[in-house]
Amino acid sequence: MSLRHFLAGRAIARMNGAGNKILVADLRGLPLLPGPEDARAIHQAPGLDYDQMMVLSDPKAEGAAAYVRIYNNDGSMAEACGNGARCVADRLCRELGVETVNLETPAGRILCERLGPWLYRVDMGAPRLEWEAIPLARPANDTRRVNLGWPDGDALSALGPASVVNMGNPHAVFFVADLARVDAAAWGARIEVHPMFPQKANVTFAEIDAPDRVTARVWERGVGLTLACGSAACATLVAAFRLDLMERRGAVHLPGGELVIEWRAADDHVLMTGPVRFEGERVLDDALFEAAL
Repeated sequence: MSLRHFLAGRAIARMNGAGNKILVADLRGLPLLPGPEDARAIHQAPGLDYDQMMVLSDPKAEGAAAYVRIYNNDGSMAEACGNGARCVADRLCRELGVETVNLETPAGRILCERLGPWLYRVDMGAPRLEWEAIPLARPANDTRRVNLGWPDGDALSALGPASVVNMGNPHAVFFVADLARVDAAAWGARIEVHPMFPQKANVTFAEIDAPDRVTARVWERGVGLTLACGSAACATLVAAFRLDLMERRGAVHLPGGELVIEWRAADDHVLMTGPVRFEGERVLDDALFEAAL
């Protein structure tokens, strides 16, 4: 029996986290999970386009509310999605009548706390900074500054080295003097698939506004240019602090909204605070998939 049979009649929530387009599909209790073709079909359905789809299944560990798999809109999988985690936390906190939930993800356990009616803080864990953990294709002595070797005359050579961070998924961050002069879509698409990144990379272009504020644009692997990316916001602050450009706590301004990021010295964990918005629900049916084929 196909997954589509089990999905029929199930509601899917449309949400956003600081502008990041998120779907939350609760498939707890079902024996199957979406495949890449199902994820693409849902994205192509009218009114259900998304950046990430968060699919809930039964938890594996005691104390977790759900196991969450993260689909990009091209059908590929992501290991982490901070904005999506806040959206999942909102659905589960309201369902369970609690203020905190633990989520299991491919990147590990995530603690989510409700701070206000539509405001959540997510513990994204400790960043991984070793070249093997990013991962990079070859050793790098200093992951704060990784030269990608663009030839002279290539527009990307003016970007300088990448500051690389793994926040559950690989990120390459570039600090620029004038963000308005960056072609984030064209440059991000090229950098995502650079041979240095065997698992591809999320690409952030960031302009420092103050020691506690930065403005960024993000190209997400498997998605494209996006209004917001929580893990990229975390990676940006971590990279900026390591380069002495920012303090340990600051606001990351993205086209879709603002996130407050703190790299906590006590335990090395990165905390992300930001809003969620519930936009409504849609019941899935066979016609949805047929229309997308």
